[in-house]
Amino acid sequence: MIIIVDTNIVFSAILNVNSRIGRILLGSKNHCQFYTCEFLRVEIINHKKKIISLTALTEIEVEELIQLVTRKITFINEGLIPPKTNLFAEKILEEIDPADAPFVALTKHLKGKLWTGDKKLITGLKNKNFPNTIDTTELMEYLNNIGA
Repeated sequence: MIIIVDTNIVFSAILNVNSRIGRILLGSKNHCQFYTCEFLRVEIINHKKKIISLTALTEIEVEELIQLVTRKITFINEGLIPPKTNLFAEKILEEIDPADAPFVALTKHLKGKLWTGDKKLITGLKNKNFPNTIDTTELMEYLNNIGA
């Protein structure tokens, strides 16, 4: 399954690699192909000091943790997504959360599922007839059903 990973998922895993989210990202073997936008790298850099303060780890330890969590995620440059797909994402997210447009565009482009913990985003997208979302519980059930 192609999974596009939202920012909140990666941050959750960084803050607790032993959580369900962390275990999925680190241990799902080849059952999922994880992708995200390059924008996520910027988000991590912008919030690194906060991550350090929340984890009480050194900067080097946080860097190692970030590398561990993101090693199975393929980062895609948003510029590679067709403009028409970006416009679709921007339009559908106008009233939900425009900041998530790159993730929705990548989801549509790769024909995957957007993995997010943002309930407002999931509900808003489903209400706009964009059902290609998955939350952690659904992903865990999928992995359990296939014996992962």
